[in-house]
Amino acid sequence: MNKKLPRILQPNVRLYFMLLIAFAIATFFIGDYYRLLAAIQVVVLISVAVYSQIATRKRTAKLLDYLESISDSMDLTVRDTPLPVVVYNSETGGIIWVSDKFISETSLHVPFYVQSISDVVPGFAWDWLLDGKNECPELVAAGDKKYKVFGNIVRSEREYFAMTYWFDVTDYEKIRIEFADSRLVFTILALDNYEELLKGTTEKEKSVLLSNIDEKISSWAGDRGGYLCKFDRDRYFFLFEERQLEEYVKDNFSILDLVRTEVGSGGVHATLCIGIGKDGATPLENYHFASLGIEMALSRGGDQAVIKNRYGFEFFGGHSPQVEKRTKVKSRIMANAFGELLEDASKVYVMGHESSDFDSIGAAFGICCMARAKRKPVHVVTHMESSLVKNLVAQVSKLPEYRDVFISEQKAVLEADNKTLLVVVDTTRPDKVESKSLLLSCTRVAVVDHHRRAAEYIDNAVLNFHEPSASSTCELVTEMMQYLIGKEDVLGVEAEALLAGIMLDTKGFVMNTGSGTFDAAAFLSRMGADMASIKSLLQSDFEIASEKYALMNKAAIYRDCIAFVACDDRMNRISVAQAADELLGIKGVAASFVTARESDSVFVSGRSVGKVNVQLILEKLGGGGSRSSAGLQVHRSSVETVVVELKAAIDEYFESEKKA
Repeated sequence: MNKKLPRILQPNVRLYFMLLIAFAIATFFIGDYYRLLAAIQVVVLISVAVYSQIATRKRTAKLLDYLESISDSMDLTVRDTPLPVVVYNSETGGIIWVSDKFISETSLHVPFYVQSISDVVPGFAWDWLLDGKNECPELVAAGDKKYKVFGNIVRSEREYFAMTYWFDVTDYEKIRIEFADSRLVFTILALDNYEELLKGTTEKEKSVLLSNIDEKISSWAGDRGGYLCKFDRDRYFFLFEERQLEEYVKDNFSILDLVRTEVGSGGVHATLCIGIGKDGATPLENYHFASLGIEMALSRGGDQAVIKNRYGFEFFGGHSPQVEKRTKVKSRIMANAFGELLEDASKVYVMGHESSDFDSIGAAFGICCMARAKRKPVHVVTHMESSLVKNLVAQVSKLPEYRDVFISEQKAVLEADNKTLLVVVDTTRPDKVESKSLLLSCTRVAVVDHHRRAAEYIDNAVLNFHEPSASSTCELVTEMMQYLIGKEDVLGVEAEALLAGIMLDTKGFVMNTGSGTFDAAAFLSRMGADMASIKSLLQSDFEIASEKYALMNKAAIYRDCIAFVACDDRMNRISVAQAADELLGIKGVAASFVTARESDSVFVSGRSVGKVNVQLILEKLGGGGSRSSAGLQVHRSSVETVVVELKAAIDEYFESEKKA
């Protein structure tokens, strides 16, 4: 082993000696008395210098002996390996020995033996060996090169030290980056409101409008050197390299805003959906990803970009208000398809989301009504202990038609067969249903929902009636009922439950309503829904009302237009939701967020008058819902933590709104 050590002399120690000598000289010239003091200072300085020199030599000798013992512990392969090698203390990271190859390759000429490895190579996480790993999880940049570091822990006579081998992968990394950047990204662009945009326009206006949109899309795509072609009246195919994708993301897909500036003769703004597929094993898989992306964008209301890769979805945009695009034709088609599924089923199970509410239970009653009209056995799977509408369920359970209709998930799983039809209402997320086991047990699944689709959704449904523009799931179920049943098939309490679900989700026909909402309400009224009974159903008890006003009393204004409540006390979930609703009645409030605790979970209810998309905000934290009404449940967390994350999500949303 090389016995030479780098010169270890701390610059600050040398400076101290020079200052003390200068002070002694200055003291000598002050006077006779001070000359004696100066002489004493000189003697002390000389003594300290001699002692320091002797001590330094002893420390150097000990360090050489220590390094010699380390070197003896290494076999010949380690000492003479052509690879760069660094040995450091496994607990402190202090460097013990480096090979000449490491010094020459990295050009790091520093006093290694008095430093930590993280000081010599900034960003190197030296403690990964302590976790039982033999390979550094990330590439390490040292000098102008990149290394893959392997190592193991070796025990010497005195302590444990880490022996690391550094493989130069600079050229390989350049090739890898170039390969990743040059992979093809498949993109489908679609005008999602083509029919509404061109309705009532003349041929000349139509030609000019579509030409302007084509020009904007071509200009946006042409700036990046990709290949663009129009393959349908309202669809485009765009192919580009992955190195360009980051620029589109940073730009927040500005083409969405550019296209939105085009307005049809009826005042309808053009909106665009973008589905992007990447990371696929083959070009066909990338195209399939892009198709899933465009389908997801459309199911979430349009005017947004969705990136789909092998791991999941990423969402961008989606800030424009939802526009009603449903027609009676689609409702009739869905009703006929659902009727055929009922005819072919041996039995029907219905379930909604966890903690069922009026929209979930009301829609379930509507499904029961249609199944009963088809003479099919029907059961509702719900957890009574967590239901928010226990009184309604208890009232309906007493009716002869609903005797033994409500069953446990265990019984449903045991009795399900290959012809059982499972209808999931008011959610598309498999992790939010009342029974995940039942969802996995049934091969025939139908989904009816009005919430914007999340990244995780039920993808094996044989029927998917999903309309984000609808006010509620009860509205969608009512539309199907009009084609499948007669007045004699509907119980009054079923019509009232459906109308109560619509009223609750529309805040009394104020929010998120369309022509279909009022048509559904009129139909339910003809079926026997009584407004006085519905008012009684929607009444809350005194305890919930007290909690609601206690929460409202804690409200503060955030970002000038957000009513924000953070309460660490245990509250009923209904109180939290009602408080969020009530806060929208305050002048100047565009949205409200109420956060409180129930048991070991933290709940957040978000509400909006339409200007703020609360679903986009809560989706970043794992929640979901619709533009004007969304929720979030976080297990095993604190209100303080959730509030910090929620405010960060709100800030991010408003920043993206500014850019848009």
